[in-house]
Amino acid sequence: MKPRARLPVFIAGLLAAAALAAGAAVQAQEAPAMLTGTLAKVRESGTVAIGYRESSVPFSFLNARQEPVGYSIELCRELVTAIEEAVNKSLAIKWVPVTSDSRMDAVERGTVDLECGSTTNNLERQKRVSFSPTIFVSGTKVLVKKGSPIKSFRDLAGKRVAVTAGTTNEKTLRELSQKFKLDIDLRVARDHADSFGLVKSGQADAFATDDVLLYGLIAREAAKAQYEVVGDYLSYDPYGIMYRKGDTQLAKVINDAFQVLAQDGEIERQYKRWFLRKLPTGESIDLPMSAQLQAIIQTMAVKAE
Repeated sequence: MKPRARLPVFIAGLLAAAALAAGAAVQAQEAPAMLTGTLAKVRESGTVAIGYRESSVPFSFLNARQEPVGYSIELCRELVTAIEEAVNKSLAIKWVPVTSDSRMDAVERGTVDLECGSTTNNLERQKRVSFSPTIFVSGTKVLVKKGSPIKSFRDLAGKRVAVTAGTTNEKTLRELSQKFKLDIDLRVARDHADSFGLVKSGQADAFATDDVLLYGLIAREAAKAQYEVVGDYLSYDPYGIMYRKGDTQLAKVINDAFQVLAQDGEIERQYKRWFLRKLPTGESIDLPMSAQLQAIIQTMAVKAE
């Protein structure tokens, strides 16, 4: 038997180097280098924890099958896709219920990676968490039973007003009551459905929260004939998706993803789906996009140089 021909040393070296390079490329593809913060966390665990709300219609609520659905939920699903691309790994979603009162703590502790509800982005909250670009603009108004004498915030003097714990609306009503000496009897409930329930049961004369959430609850209950939203805006509330403060890698993924979603029209498509078409209950909020939100999305679509 003839001995095998031996490769010239320099060719063998080239092949070995190529093999090492290929292995390094595969390894780099499997585990992107230098992942930090949330990206490192989700790649290791294989899951993204999404905080959702049970009754923030139409942003984040439970359908008849008790599954989280809504405008914010769909935008967060798009963010999960962007995160998967960033970490080069398929990720499962872990759904975590949160309330207005628990949501910020859940983000800070890492119980949830993205909080996908109806959360106002303001300077006070930015001290604790970070926010995505603005996905909606709302403001505090008041829901009452039709025929109620309450038409403006001044008519709330001495009245029982439901608010949801941990919301900017609770803070707004306390400040208004003190400033104008209204002596409002605030009834603080766990979540928006509970606050609405206080009005339905006669335990509160009004429910104060963001107007869009009031319209959503009325639509969900098919109760347009029984309730109405009254008064001027009592606050300005731009909504965003919450995530942990100081997470620069995740911030870039989120901001880049929203630029793409704005540019290709996905944000507007989701808006039409949840605000202009019928909800799972069969009702529609029928709320056209405001000129302010249109301008925000147009600006968001411009790619940073």
